[in-house]
Amino acid sequence: MNILFVADPLASFKIQKDTTFAMMRECVRQGMEVYACEVGDLYWRSGDRVTAQASRVTLNLNGHDQWFSKEESCALALREFSAVLMRKDPPFDVEYFYATHLLEHAKREGARVFNDPAALRDHPEKLAILNFPHLISPTLVTKSAQQIKAFHQEHQDIILKPLDGMGGRGIYRVKSDGLNLGSLIETLNMEGTQTVMVQRYIPAIKNGDKRILLINGQAVPFCLARIPQGNEVRGNLAAGGLGVAQALSARDKEIAKELGPLLQAKGLFLVGLDVIGDLLTEINVTSPTCFQEITDQTGFDVAALFVKELRAQLFVSEQHP
Repeated sequence: MNILFVADPLASFKIQKDTTFAMMRECVRQGMEVYACEVGDLYWRSGDRVTAQASRVTLNLNGHDQWFSKEESCALALREFSAVLMRKDPPFDVEYFYATHLLEHAKREGARVFNDPAALRDHPEKLAILNFPHLISPTLVTKSAQQIKAFHQEHQDIILKPLDGMGGRGIYRVKSDGLNLGSLIETLNMEGTQTVMVQRYIPAIKNGDKRILLINGQAVPFCLARIPQGNEVRGNLAAGGLGVAQALSARDKEIAKELGPLLQAKGLFLVGLDVIGDLLTEINVTSPTCFQEITDQTGFDVAALFVKELRAQLFVSEQHP
């Protein structure tokens, strides 16, 4: 089997915690050939197939050399790979959008792409929660400064966030005193030209923003609670949060059980649900992480489960093309 990873530059990986690296390592352990390319290496020419200028990757894990080496790249049609894993990190910008169209065309040509390209477009990570209003905190999505101020007046303690952020960037809390609310609105909504999400503050963030992983519709039995440190309101690891692996709570399992089959049916093979307390806050589909943190702390091999389920999915697709 040969697996193509469409990802960020390999040299940028922090392999001690990178989930894409964990996937690659497990694929190699299971005897698969690993290839890599970047979004800019995808192309289509009339009369031909969607193609990647991709390189075969060898993992060097002796601790002394660079962790990978690459063969000279060559042009390979995406349909020739056993699977194509779209692992490009956000932001979901126009180039990412174009890439999903190329990947979708490759899928029509017979490529097996995970996550499904159309599903990636249809499930923006902040807005996907709007499909499940009974699971979320009171939420407002708007460009209007007046509506944001009214929402703050109603709920007193709120969180503002951009729709295209990742790693906790651009997230702000405004308490009942409304300090700097006007300035933050101007910053985030770009004087009424950019849409913002506003949510009632969830005090349970003090116990962590839990990342629950769904693989092929089923929940990994452990989540990673990302706990804010010091005066931070953000639990994101990129913002300095402390990651603590823990077993899923009864409520976590309820949310995962409801969403898992629905998201799987849409072609979302790997999903990261973010849950604070008992409430859903995000549905991450572009490049969900936390494999290594959960494995290191619990001994549960998330990457092995991922590759096992990927093999099963590929077997099913071969039997029912």
